[in-house]
Amino acid sequence: MEKPKVAIIHDYLIQHGGAEKTVEAIAELFPDAPIYTSIYRPEKVGGIFPTRKVVTISKKINVSFGLFPILSKYFTFLTPLMFENLDLREFDIILSSSSSYAKGVLTNPKQLHISYIHTPPRFLYGFSVESTKRNAWYYKPVVMVVDQFLRIWDFIAAQRADFLVANSTTVKNRIYKFYRRGATVINPPVEMETRKTERNSLEQPYYYSISRLSAYKNLDLIIQAFNILGLDLKIAGTGAEEKKLKSAAKSNIKFLGRISDAEKNNLIENSLGGIFPVEDEDFGITPLEALAHGKPVLVHRSGGPTETIRDGKDGMFFDKVELHDLMEKMRDFDQKVRAKHFDPDSMKAQAAKFSKQKFQNEFYRFVMDKWQEKISKEGFYK
Repeated sequence: MEKPKVAIIHDYLIQHGGAEKTVEAIAELFPDAPIYTSIYRPEKVGGIFPTRKVVTISKKINVSFGLFPILSKYFTFLTPLMFENLDLREFDIILSSSSSYAKGVLTNPKQLHISYIHTPPRFLYGFSVESTKRNAWYYKPVVMVVDQFLRIWDFIAAQRADFLVANSTTVKNRIYKFYRRGATVINPPVEMETRKTERNSLEQPYYYSISRLSAYKNLDLIIQAFNILGLDLKIAGTGAEEKKLKSAAKSNIKFLGRISDAEKNNLIENSLGGIFPVEDEDFGITPLEALAHGKPVLVHRSGGPTETIRDGKDGMFFDKVELHDLMEKMRDFDQKVRAKHFDPDSMKAQAAKFSKQKFQNEFYRFVMDKWQEKISKEGFYK
């Protein structure tokens, strides 16, 4: 029997975050599979696909759609059409990776479509998002109308895949709530640190946060807290709020900008721990990367981290996104960190439960089992 032809579809490749690392891990399982995406910026994704065929959909359909790709850049509601007009007839297995539109590709009955859902589109269902433009008075009336149609399309698109995979139980529950469909949970891959962790000497102790500098990440809150507490904080990342956040920070807070994976590992390795104040994380890879280095975390008690972080063992939770609660928990957290309350080996063992190898084993087995079930039942594939 010939190997099935596989295609990988992803919303857009414009950063090197958890979703992109998940696509990278999937691509390693299927080395001959091309990747289709709406926007591809190699310099933004850390060169993770140096030899892979990556097809930018807007360029692929440019011949027949003229100005459509240009318009879709400015009008979000056109983007679903890009994916719906993608011709995937030559493939047997379609693997979409989606937090917005990639799940909406059209397939035929002989194909197997499995969609890995990072989350239903946050902007459509009331969750905080990176852009604040949607809330502007001149934009909001249009957004409200467009979103009504996009929610209808999103529901229809979510029914197209044969099987849905969720990256967390949090997202599985969202899938049922918004799509009325079940999903299998396969947690995304977390980078495991293999170097020996050395205890921080505490001569120049600091905490860190790695995040896009966006309003919904609540970095302004931790800056206020660290300004008052006087603890050292290093923030890695860039974004629209960078200028505003820098102007609010005192000298004990340093901004590192965009950093490489090696620089990230060094940042975590020599820190006291990580601070992550975002609400309703879909899964939360970044806190687990801290655990992989044997470093504890302070996170908001919501979303994916409530499934992966053990309160009192891997760090602590704070409950309210407000200054008093964060400062109170930060003082307690700092005291426990300096008293070496958190066991690095225990934290590393917890992080290892979400390794890249585990993800790849589970995902590959799921895909191939569903493919075998399909061809055994329908008997059309030779």
